[in-house]
Amino acid sequence: MRILLVEDDDLLAQAVAIHLTKQHYVVDIAADGQEAWEFVNVCNYDLILLDIVLPKLDGISLCQQLRQQGYQMLILLLTAKDTKTDKVMGLDAGADDYVVKPFDFQELSARIRALLRRGNSSLPPVLEWGHLRLDPSSFEVTYDSQTLHLTAKEFSILELFLRNNQRVYSRSAIVDLLWGAEEDPPAANTIKSHIKSLRRKLKAAGANYDFIETIYGVGYRLKPLCQEIEPQATQEQQQTLLTAVAQAREVFKAKVGSRIAVLEQVVNSYRQGIIHTQLLAEAEQEAHKLVGSLGSFGFIEGSQLAEEIEDLLEGKAFISVSECLRLDQLVMQLQQELDKTPVELINSEPRQNLLLVVSNHAEVVEPLVKEAATEGMKVKIVNHLAALDDAIAFSNPNAILLDLSIGNYTQDSLNFVKELSRRSPAIPTLVITDKNNFLERLEVARAGGRSFLQKSLPPQQILQAITQVIQPTQITGKRIMVVDDEPKVLTDIQKHLVPWGVKLNTLNDSRRFWDMFLEFSPDLLILDVDMADINGIDICQVVRNEPNFNSLPVLCIIDSLDANIVEQLFAVGADDCLSKPILCAKLINRIFNLLKRTQP
Repeated sequence: MRILLVEDDDLLAQAVAIHLTKQHYVVDIAADGQEAWEFVNVCNYDLILLDIVLPKLDGISLCQQLRQQGYQMLILLLTAKDTKTDKVMGLDAGADDYVVKPFDFQELSARIRALLRRGNSSLPPVLEWGHLRLDPSSFEVTYDSQTLHLTAKEFSILELFLRNNQRVYSRSAIVDLLWGAEEDPPAANTIKSHIKSLRRKLKAAGANYDFIETIYGVGYRLKPLCQEIEPQATQEQQQTLLTAVAQAREVFKAKVGSRIAVLEQVVNSYRQGIIHTQLLAEAEQEAHKLVGSLGSFGFIEGSQLAEEIEDLLEGKAFISVSECLRLDQLVMQLQQELDKTPVELINSEPRQNLLLVVSNHAEVVEPLVKEAATEGMKVKIVNHLAALDDAIAFSNPNAILLDLSIGNYTQDSLNFVKELSRRSPAIPTLVITDKNNFLERLEVARAGGRSFLQKSLPPQQILQAITQVIQPTQITGKRIMVVDDEPKVLTDIQKHLVPWGVKLNTLNDSRRFWDMFLEFSPDLLILDVDMADINGIDICQVVRNEPNFNSLPVLCIIDSLDANIVEQLFAVGADDCLSKPILCAKLINRIFNLLKRTQP
């Protein structure tokens, strides 16, 4: 909470400020009424402690001006005159309460707490969020009855979130609200350190690590409390859930390679003596996204490595040799972390598509459920936004149909659409609404919505639109041919691909390529560029000269991302390239993307 103390007695002002700071308030001091007016026009205050007798502009006049301008902050007058007239003038001017000098510091604190509670009547004296309990009067914080020992700033940040538990705060907003005008503003990294420390202390007390949730690209908030959305699962249901989570985890591992590739580009560019500020900024962004997405999929150590990478790159226009070496080491460790769990192929029937419908309108939900049953699609219902995160984690949906009117405000629903589109992997989200105007459609498109549907549409058409966005790329049964003269590379690729159920043909003698290629007729071709007899560039050119194979996906393997070689590859018609050593997540990610482009 931020307080402006307006007092011309410097000794008293400093004593009051020290007393309040110890109680985790942020205190700014103004020595006269004019300076106080300037402070109010720059900063947002929860309360003003206002002396009546002041230079330049007295307290009564300042109070009147503030109220006339529409300022609603609480005002507590400090007066040395214990006269009825003085009190009446102050209250008539718009003050909320008064304290007579000399005052007891404990009484002053109690009056401030009482005013702050009165200013937000919805807040109880003790702030609670699930098992978390914060008492502003005793400065005690507990989680599930276990005491948390917080620093002053950690306490202030947590109190800020609890008093405004629906809001998202950026790092800069936290600095503006919790650092005084006379304090040097901390770096953004400092806020992140406070949040990280708070999370660790909460986790040690039994909370989830993301009790304070990161809204990527925006800021932080308390993770919404959700009701239980499913009855306790049976052992069979739990096993099904674990299997689904494991599959989602492996798909994530395959797709996350493109983000790690950006980090590798920084290292490779540095080795070539070229470094771009834009690339560093992009790599920092990707590392930031990895922090949350890796943790969400159970890669806790990977998330911590990504966070260290983000810290290393944050705000940098240039990195030193030692930083580049450290980045290279961290990226390698990150890849090793992703490769710890082998990719497993689930040989059972494909999982039935699951649609998560977020709506409390029976006229929307009931016809969809009936129609979905005839189409072989499962449907789960969530009737309020607060339960959406838990529903996603529990059910791992293929798509979400979100009713724009589900929240208190349309913007709340749009914020969820935006958040879902930014997840890795993104969850296709379709919006259904009564409205039908261009501006609404524009907002949905900007938020990342995949479709804009009218509630008046027949359920068959709604399901048809949903089916169109649920188009997973299947690599099981795909025919992949690999040409490389290094046996170890062929063995590694085979190890990576066989668990996915592909039909694999490996060749270590490029001279025999054409006959085997025509006989095997692959869906995708992987070529080593540097081979003794006939190299991959030549083979790619031969393939592209045959009209029947113009659209065949070709992935080339190169020793290093040399710009000249990459340019040659794309000139002869290669679709993508991958540098050695070949990592499983990167290889699968590239194959998925290439097959998706050619998928009918």
